[in-house]
Amino acid sequence: MSRIAQQKITPFFWFDRQAEEAAKFYTSVFENSRIKRIARYGEAGHAVHGMPAGSVMTVELELAGQTFVALNGGPRFQFNEAISFQVLCETQEEIDRFWGKLTQGGQESMCGWLKDRFGVSWQIVPSALAPMMTDADGGKSERVMNALLQMKKLDLAALQRAYGASA
Repeated sequence: MSRIAQQKITPFFWFDRQAEEAAKFYTSVFENSRIKRIARYGEAGHAVHGMPAGSVMTVELELAGQTFVALNGGPRFQFNEAISFQVLCETQEEIDRFWGKLTQGGQESMCGWLKDRFGVSWQIVPSALAPMMTDADGGKSERVMNALLQMKKLDLAALQRAYGASA
């Protein structure tokens, strides 16, 4: 009997009542994404979370090949920046595309961070950023950090210029 490999750790979103709406939105933003299954509340759901029987309880979704679960758990908990999802981008066009889609109805922040319309925090960053920030030449890393601190949506060319600039 063959065993299908399961993901060891699965991020779990707690929404008030927007789990299905959020899942549909996120699967439209990221390639290689889909809604895998939806579970619905039974009669017990009303007693625990105040949700009507038959309403969406959880949505299992896959974003860029990574499994997530979204729960309609009621208004008890809210998202905050203590947890965010980092999206690594190869090009400025990719940064612009994710930034544009995820900020629709959301809120821009600093240094590549944003909150989407559901309150989930994302970091839209070029994959080249980590090597620039950890370069053995501390001057390069410092210039990149100074440039980064001036940005909301990250500008890959400006970060590369800061990295390559002479002291």
